[in-house]
Amino acid sequence: MQRDEPASGCLYLVGTPIGHLGDLSPRAKAVLSGVTVIACENTRHSGQLLSTLQAKGRRLSFHQHNTRSRLPQLLQALSDGDSVAVISDAGLPGISDPGEELAAEARCAGFEVICIPGPCAATTALVSSGLPSGRFCFEGFLPVKGKERRQRLEQIATELRTTVLYEAPHRLLTLLQSLAEHCGSERPLQVARELTKRHEQQVGPTIAAALEHFQTTRPQGEFTLVLGGCPVSTPIELDKWELKERLQKLIKAGDSPSDAARHLAQETGISRRHLYSLLHQETSD
Repeated sequence: MQRDEPASGCLYLVGTPIGHLGDLSPRAKAVLSGVTVIACENTRHSGQLLSTLQAKGRRLSFHQHNTRSRLPQLLQALSDGDSVAVISDAGLPGISDPGEELAAEARCAGFEVICIPGPCAATTALVSSGLPSGRFCFEGFLPVKGKERRQRLEQIATELRTTVLYEAPHRLLTLLQSLAEHCGSERPLQVARELTKRHEQQVGPTIAAALEHFQTTRPQGEFTLVLGGCPVSTPIELDKWELKERLQKLIKAGDSPSDAARHLAQETGISRRHLYSLLHQETSD
């Protein structure tokens, strides 16, 4: 027997359409129409959808810039017996947005947390990409710059599973260039935009092809990238002296020791960490 929804003192994370309005489920409509509080990433953006549903709940903005002040207010609403729904501008809240933190805080405080399933750009792009989906990892938005971004790119370059990333239009070319540098330009890639909308587009099938396309076509809209995993290679049998010699040649050509180890690792299938350690062994040999 199905329970009555929405329930008092319960937090609902509700999936909303990422494009096509027909993707809003009947259950999502019923919950949004009945809750007493609706936390929206952008109240104006969500206003049209909520007005169509004749949702009467009190609307509060809830986004990355006001998370700290809104969390206690939303927890208090749950404590007061309100039913609270969280929605993002599009898709499933709790993925790359503050809904994740609210869900954790609500559970810690003893409130029930229920997800009303709905569209998600990551899984939608993944299953339509044609790339392996049996095992995959989700990276979301990468750090914009600095050491942390470089480290994440290095990890992605050696990841055997399919990787899903998000990117904003003004940073797409930079990301594609970084992926080409770290993964090689022929790595399989599908770049999805306008998912579920009339002008839905998938650009690929490689990093090189996507880069060429967006260098001549201005990126517009939000992007979901599905990157093929690092191909499994059989390590080349080389002794440490040959490996050191090749590392030194790369360094003389302009690579840093770390880059030299990474490039040779991609070429030989030997661990980058092992190759990097060989450079430091040289002083003691």
